[in-house]
Amino acid sequence: MTHRHMNKQPSKKLIHEGRYLAEVNVELVVTEDEWSPYLTVEDACKLNDVREALKNGETTTAARYGRVFSLTPIIV
Repeated sequence: MTHRHMNKQPSKKLIHEGRYLAEVNVELVVTEDEWSPYLTVEDACKLNDVREALKNGETTTAARYGRVFSLTPIIV
């Protein structure tokens, strides 16, 4: 079994759903393989939970995971 070098790198992901946007802190796992960088299973589940909460208008739930913004269209 070969040992692979692995680092975790802080990052932010933006989740847009309807008129809401959430900015969620995640850690990207950086390795030497072709799939790098990737999310941990926990962070992937967290992003799915945020997306589902925003989709249902549950901004308080989404805000547990990061900052939530309400988007307003600009009329040009």
